Amino acid sequence: MKFLAFDTATEWCSAALWVDGVCTMREVHAGQKHSDLLVPMLMELLDESGFKLNQLDGIAYGMGPGSFTGLRIACGVAQGLALGADLPVVGISTLETLAEETGADRVLACLDARMNEVYAALYQRQDAVWHCLNGPLVCSPAGVPLPESDAYIGAGSGFAAYPEIAQSRLARVDAGLIPHARAMARLAAPRFLRGEGLPAEQAEPLYIRDKVALKICER
Repeated sequence: MKFLAFDTATEWCSAALWVDGVCTMREVHAGQKHSDLLVPMLMELLDESGFKLNQLDGIAYGMGPGSFTGLRIACGVAQGLALGADLPVVGISTLETLAEETGADRVLACLDARMNEVYAALYQRQDAVWHCLNGPLVCSPAGVPLPESDAYIGAGSGFAAYPEIAQSRLARVDAGLIPHARAMARLAAPRFLRGEGLPAEQAEPLYIRDKVALKICER
């Protein structure tokens, strides 16, 4: 099983090449330069591996939620690469990827959504499968779905942007974690093996908010 995985939903740009369980990766704090950085990162991973794009089994991408521009970049690159090489695609939730990145089994994943809101979801892992107990949703910091026990950890930039969320009942918080492509690759591998890859033209971003910016009166 060989595939590329990448995420551009946050200010970070990360990419990974999965080859039979071995993951090679790249990451960079991209700011607004994801469109310039992503494809060269992917080509570098392929060049180092010796594989050609058409020798892969699929493309996995971060479908969201996250930055509107970032989601469009990831989806567009996934479609372009997959169409050119006739590969299936798998979209992976950025919040589920964030949960996977923690290494824990109970996670409140929370990303800064700007405009005084966050993207959030509550996850629990059972038998190596993540189950979403609440979300994904966009909400105010006060509206974040909180766990009923203190066995959960918090992860993501939402906790850095709104520290008051971390005051809820959580075992610990890691606000520095991002939805990294290496975690996305771990989630995508079994889905490709189960034949869940879709035709490239069916790749879509996951938007859960239709506002891009605040109105002047809202500011």
